[in-house]
Amino acid sequence: MDALTRHPAPGRVARLTAAQRAQIPGFLERGAAAYGLRGDVWTATRVATVIEQEFGVRSARDHVSALLRRLGWSRQRPIERATQRNAEAIRQWSEERWPALKKGRTNSEPPSSGETNPPSICCPWRCAPGRHAGRRPSCAVG
Repeated sequence: MDALTRHPAPGRVARLTAAQRAQIPGFLERGAAAYGLRGDVWTATRVATVIEQEFGVRSARDHVSALLRRLGWSRQRPIERATQRNAEAIRQWSEERWPALKKGRTNSEPPSSGETNPPSICCPWRCAPGRHAGRRPSCAVG
């Protein structure tokens, strides 16, 4: 009966207490700017930085990611875009310039060999009877 009783989980003892883990969603709701981080996006690395600032506990990014999933949060990744981005210029280029640059087959070109030749049913080597015995059935045909 002693062997069937529950044992503590193997591994290292958690450095964050249950009360500290319960405080993490409150930190996230304040926003990243409250901790001096630019942009209001939470990545696992940023959350690890905040945990270290608040509790003095260093955590790996992957551990923080798993911790966030257990708390019901998903890790976010910032969208990297140029600061000089001009949406109107991008739209105009994609509608006017891109079709001229896009590669495509014209009707005057002959079809490629893959469109005219039937697929090969045998290996590329000449198959003599018995040469490839025991291999693919298509090679055994003489």
